[in-house]
Amino acid sequence: MGPVGLVLVGIFSVQAGAAIAGTQFGVTDPIVLVGLRLMFSAAVLGVVVRPRLRGHSRRDWQLLWWYAGSLLVMNVAIYESFSRIPLGVAVTIEFLGPIAVALVSAIRAGRQGWWGLLWVALAAAGVLGLGLSPTLDLDWWGVTLAVIAAAGWASYIWAGSRIAATELGPSTTLAIASLMCAAATVVPMVVVGGPALLDPRLLAVGLGIAVLSSVIPYSAELRALRWLPAGTFGILMSVEPAVATLMGLLILDQQLSWLGWGSIACVMLASIGVTWQQAYADRTSAREVGG
Repeated sequence: MGPVGLVLVGIFSVQAGAAIAGTQFGVTDPIVLVGLRLMFSAAVLGVVVRPRLRGHSRRDWQLLWWYAGSLLVMNVAIYESFSRIPLGVAVTIEFLGPIAVALVSAIRAGRQGWWGLLWVALAAAGVLGLGLSPTLDLDWWGVTLAVIAAAGWASYIWAGSRIAATELGPSTTLAIASLMCAAATVVPMVVVGGPALLDPRLLAVGLGIAVLSSVIPYSAELRALRWLPAGTFGILMSVEPAVATLMGLLILDQQLSWLGWGSIACVMLASIGVTWQQAYADRTSAREVGG
């Protein structure tokens, strides 16, 4: 399978995992599903990666705590949001996080002008359209949680960019961060889940969510990034809100109006625009440096 196919497999896998988690919200609390997902993901990554826990500098551990904290906030907030508002809506709002990061980075580098305002306007119009959609009676606490998840995603990206300058490596970073997140969710998961955590069916669902939402996407994206330019990867990732909406429709029967679909398209276009312009500016800068 080519790199584009691998990215798409990862996107469909993570959103299928989220939709399957959505089928369990009437049975168990979101924090239980988050805890199981992180626990099983940490176990798989720990076995596969076998991260070294000793020999890291104080600065490395500070960055790992930042990275893990962002990952934890992002996961808990988005699952709590999934339990209150449609999957596609939550993911679309969460997508504002990486859009904001790309815009801020471009503005700092002096690469955005009127185009930057256009991307902001498109993203804002998309979120506003979701709020005005006649078929959506949105729980505003769910919307707030999706915004918190967006902030967590933005923080996760910034932490990752700092870690990239260290010798930790992406595999070790994710494996250690997953262990830290799993440890942080053990107590609330046990308190809320109680005896239900001994149910083999719930454990199987948690393992399935971990494989679909963490192991498969992570493996597919790592392989794809060996061949795909970062700009192309970012543009492909921009289809994630639409895939989330499709999974919500197929698995959870979550219906959206044409205004809802159009609003999601606006956010996707904003993401594609920011990514494309940043990639174009990077290529232009590289040519100028190269003479």
